[in-house]
Amino acid sequence: MFTLTEPTDENIARTREILFDLTPQSLITQSNGKFTIEDPDAVKVERRQRVLEQSIEVIRRRLDPTGTVELSIQSQGEDRILIQLPGVQNTEEQKTKLQQTAKLSFRFVDENANPLASVAPPGSEILPADESDASGGTRSYVIKKRVIVGGENLTDAQATFQDGQPVVSFAFDSVGAQRFGNATQNNVGRPFAIVLDDKVVSAPVIQSPILDGRGIISGSFTLEQTQNLALLLRAGALPASLEFLEERTVGPGLGADQILAGEFASVLGLILVIIFMAVIYGLFGLMANVALVMNLVLMLAALSVLGATLTLPGIAGIVLTIGMAVDANVLIFERIREEVGNGRSPISAIDAGYRRALTTIIDSNLTTLIAAMLLLQFGSGPVKGFAVTLSIGLVTSMFTAIMLTRLLVVTWLRRRKPQALGI
Repeated sequence: MFTLTEPTDENIARTREILFDLTPQSLITQSNGKFTIEDPDAVKVERRQRVLEQSIEVIRRRLDPTGTVELSIQSQGEDRILIQLPGVQNTEEQKTKLQQTAKLSFRFVDENANPLASVAPPGSEILPADESDASGGTRSYVIKKRVIVGGENLTDAQATFQDGQPVVSFAFDSVGAQRFGNATQNNVGRPFAIVLDDKVVSAPVIQSPILDGRGIISGSFTLEQTQNLALLLRAGALPASLEFLEERTVGPGLGADQILAGEFASVLGLILVIIFMAVIYGLFGLMANVALVMNLVLMLAALSVLGATLTLPGIAGIVLTIGMAVDANVLIFERIREEVGNGRSPISAIDAGYRRALTTIIDSNLTTLIAAMLLLQFGSGPVKGFAVTLSIGLVTSMFTAIMLTRLLVVTWLRRRKPQALGI
């Protein structure tokens, strides 16, 4: 509700017209220059649903930026969200990531205003800063309310170092880069504030125009703080603040049987593949088995670096990778057999086998990788976790099958110099 200071017929009509353009779905009533805006129940329900869906997506990007945690997020009612995080030991760290709305904006500092004043001039507001003033208290800035560039124009944010200090580097989209470039080009020498959740993170002076759409957020940050800030900026701002109502910790006993079954399937599949390769291809099969074990080591190392939680979909991806990892070696060894049958020498047969099978191997793995990337892009939860494991497995198996096994075969060939190949 608001009241016109000069409720003339012309002002009332103009105000009604402006309000209708801004809120076409709202109910607008006026009496003696007093306007009341009320949203219908259907609009309120739709707005709450939109905020809930947007919050779920932002929460997913914050808690699972790589798609390997396999968390479950569900809406409950009109204003509640249920989050299930497998394999989490420190819940406080995860809650910290959700407590900030991460609303970022770039605005000019009002240099003509006194930051110690109790009231800011029209068009400005007084905001606290992370840094301290000369007396050791919290420093304040008078910031223009007009937003030059908002966080919605950010395309990337990464934790990095500048002059040995941890900072956050960011990049804008084309619209944000143009606004940022125009602002810095026309206001060299003015302080430019970086505001996060109504708090001034930094207020550097514009030294020169920044036209490439990239910049640095610096401050008294630790490395962990820059990593968390970069994560929040990449994930986007929450449309509303969150309140934690309940927290439960469940032990691993409920899914222990399924995990054991998955582990048993992985080990059994590995043993059967190793036996098959050793029986069918002899010494060459043993070399392929060495590459297979190294493939598993590389894949688990990559998942560990990503901080992945290994659940049933991830184990399924590993089992599938075990079976697919030897496909490339099977193609190569069968090609070598054909070349040996055609009367080629061992060196010539091995070289031709690897060279002629390479195209087929790349084609088969590339098509599977494309399918995995589509699952990674459009899937969520367990589907995304399976896609991550499968993608990593395809990349590592390509390396071990083509590079590692060839290294082993060539090393053996140079040392033994065999007259015939036992394959």
